[in-house]
Amino acid sequence: MSNREIRYRDALREAMSEEMRRDPSVLLMGEEVAEYNGAYKVSQGMLDEFGPKRIIDTPIAELGFAGIGVGMAMNGVRPIVEFMTWNFALLAIDQVVNASAKMLAMSGGAFGNPIVFRGPSGSAGQLGAQHSQTFENWYANVPGLKVISPSNPYDAKGLLKSAIRDNDPVVFMESEVMYGDPGIVPEEEYLIPIGLADIKREGSDVTLVSFNKMMKVALAAAEELAKDGISAEVIDLRTIRPLDIQTILRSVRKTNRVVVIDESWPYGGISAEIAYRIQREAFDYLDAPVRRVNGADTSMHYAPNLVAAYLPDPGKVIKVVKESLYLPS
Repeated sequence: MSNREIRYRDALREAMSEEMRRDPSVLLMGEEVAEYNGAYKVSQGMLDEFGPKRIIDTPIAELGFAGIGVGMAMNGVRPIVEFMTWNFALLAIDQVVNASAKMLAMSGGAFGNPIVFRGPSGSAGQLGAQHSQTFENWYANVPGLKVISPSNPYDAKGLLKSAIRDNDPVVFMESEVMYGDPGIVPEEEYLIPIGLADIKREGSDVTLVSFNKMMKVALAAAEELAKDGISAEVIDLRTIRPLDIQTILRSVRKTNRVVVIDESWPYGGISAEIAYRIQREAFDYLDAPVRRVNGADTSMHYAPNLVAAYLPDPGKVIKVVKESLYLPS
């Protein structure tokens, strides 16, 4: 394959454009996706290529256009619905959960819902409490939805293409602070299977599990730990539901210790589910309790010192890893 370096936003645009060229039933709709080229310029140039019937600007009405997308998906269209942020998509959660996720079951298999809901999730710095929330675990709690949260341009492109082709509704979580991130992406077409985690770094002393932009924290912590002679294996979940628990278990059986890094609140989150699954299926391999590094159990405030106190960072991960290894931190 011939590789080149492109940005995360460009990888997403390539995925959508390639699928729209391949399948005329695919379209993109959302706030500012057309005339403005996307709030984060993910859809830049797509209106010029595909026209206003396939790149559709919507009103600022997430519940309304999400519902229109669900109806389209029931009638032979494969919509990509872009939310400017998943914080605003709380207004559309009724359509995502009560309509899209349940449609196949409630119709007795008569109506599928091949739709992708995508946009940025999580904190992007000093944006305050209402714009800094991480919702992967909310949607992963719902049967009927697939939840994807990639950490780099290569994974984002391959997984978005798979999501668009999937016959089930997919919730695709990105990050505002990653849209400009560069990464190596092949020019040739490729797909990444939904539900397959990836080991980003091999290690033997402790397993670090994360996803989305917290992978940067996990990998940075692993680099620092290596300076102290601690070998950390780093797993990128990529898909939250279905969860690739087997990749995690194989790693834990090798390292015997695990730390889960998750930006979201700790109560009832993804890190809690992973900890439960590990203790249920690999308890005898653990040499220390499963540990977690989460966002603080409070709303994120605006002040930069409070943002730093709220979010996981490499130092917090290193401290917990050393505690898991019974080393002074």
